[in-house]
Amino acid sequence: MKHDPIEQTETVGDFIARFLADIGVTTVFGVISIHNMPILDALARQGRIRFIPARGEAGAMNMADAFARVSGGLGVCITSTGTAAGNAAGAQAEALTAGSRVLHITSQVDLEFCDRDRAAIHDVPRQPEMLRGVSKAVFRMWSASGAIGVLTAAVSATLSAPSGPVSLEIPVDVQRAAAGASPNAVHAPVPLRPHAPDGLVTEIADHLRAAKRPLLWLGGGARGAVREATELMQRGVGIVSSTNGRGIVSEESPGTLGAFNMGPEAAELYQSCDLMIVVGSRLRGNETRNNNLPLPRPLLQIDADAAQGGRNYPVQLFAHGDAADTLRRVLDLLPEKLKVDPGLGFDIAKARAMAEGALRGRLGPYAIVAEALNAAVVEGDHIWVRDVTISNSTFGNRYVRLAHPHQGVHALGGGIGQGIAMGIGAALASPPGKKAITLLGDGGAMLGLAEMITAVEESAPLVYVLMNDQAYGVIQNIQDAQYERRRHYSALQTTDFAQFCGAVGMPHHLAASAEGFAATLRTALAANGPQLIEVDMCTIGPFAEPFAGPPAGAAQKAG
Repeated sequence: MKHDPIEQTETVGDFIARFLADIGVTTVFGVISIHNMPILDALARQGRIRFIPARGEAGAMNMADAFARVSGGLGVCITSTGTAAGNAAGAQAEALTAGSRVLHITSQVDLEFCDRDRAAIHDVPRQPEMLRGVSKAVFRMWSASGAIGVLTAAVSATLSAPSGPVSLEIPVDVQRAAAGASPNAVHAPVPLRPHAPDGLVTEIADHLRAAKRPLLWLGGGARGAVREATELMQRGVGIVSSTNGRGIVSEESPGTLGAFNMGPEAAELYQSCDLMIVVGSRLRGNETRNNNLPLPRPLLQIDADAAQGGRNYPVQLFAHGDAADTLRRVLDLLPEKLKVDPGLGFDIAKARAMAEGALRGRLGPYAIVAEALNAAVVEGDHIWVRDVTISNSTFGNRYVRLAHPHQGVHALGGGIGQGIAMGIGAALASPPGKKAITLLGDGGAMLGLAEMITAVEESAPLVYVLMNDQAYGVIQNIQDAQYERRRHYSALQTTDFAQFCGAVGMPHHLAASAEGFAATLRTALAANGPQLIEVDMCTIGPFAEPFAGPPAGAAQKAG
């Protein structure tokens, strides 16, 4: 006897999977658990979203973060409750620092046990408090009927200016519940953008018309203002950026300092300028000598986060507004060409050339490595990903040029060990034919080594460049400079990376000389799937000038 198929009732888990796909999510990162199976089972059955099973929740969050930065869209990370959500917290702190558009869907124990310390397993009564510390906002889905509302609210909060990671708790029994009358038509949430008052926009335009040597400082909050910032440069405004604002104006343009923002060359340039407009930047201490770097006056500020107004520098004008909208309205009030000093562009190009030259001199043999990486990123339009390591602190954050804001990903918060996973997320968001060139250190690599298996399993198009000095090199340099060469706890026992790569199926290349690095990089970039280049720093030798971070007390000095 033939039976008619029974139509399966849509569960909340089914609806979540459908909602994400309908608003354009193509890739989700996470770790499967008993408490998120209703959602992940639905993702698999629907087959509309690619799920990347990371080896740990921290890695999954780093992947989602990098995916969001490179794609310009929404990154999604799914974790279980309790310890699993805690595992992701450090990586989510990085996403919060960078303002990344990441939706963290984490689970909760059954609704009747939430916040009561009574569930059988994975119960953390104060989980919401933990999540609030690393989230822009935290939501909980209390019922099946409210699924559409809370999902829309969580995604809108993630995307709205100032953007940032948002956590959404969904109890496992709510995930399993019948969705009921869930809407068939789902629309992408509309991001909210603050609108600066017309009077302030007019004042900004007046300052620009009067200035002879104006500068625009771009931070990560200005990533959506590529056209507007570029047009201002074309009309005569000079450009400088934070490390998180790199590429908003192409660093191939002669009118930008890039992120060479606080060296002596930049300081001298600032002294000659008569206006600076800061857009979407916190002017963090590590890029302004702890806010003691003299900046041009008048100093104006535009930011979508009202709390940033005058926070680190006193300003003559603060406009609470979206970067692109505010700058577009300013442009509408300006002439096609500003009456600026014709020598400003030359002075910016000169300052940048001098800063780059001084940097090359500090690198010693690694100047060759830096130039090979710069050529590969620029010529191939590849993504440039960096973990925290000496090589990034010296040349990675500044020397390798970026042409657009989604080309660069780095651990902005300064935590090591995130690069391996970030490289995967960046690679999977890369345009076809492009790769994520990912700079690592041996110490940081040990913290995320398991995610290299994920890279192999997913055939991620990336090249890891692992700088191996067999030590916590920057710590040893600091000990040498500030602690009379007492090197406590900084020796590092690492794995044999060639053997590890062989064990997990990751092609391994050894660069034992700076001169041979470029050819090795070309070979790795031409190959399919993930590749690892291990740069033997012990054989190549030290940098010409040891990098030991800011000298003790120097960050407090303005000179």
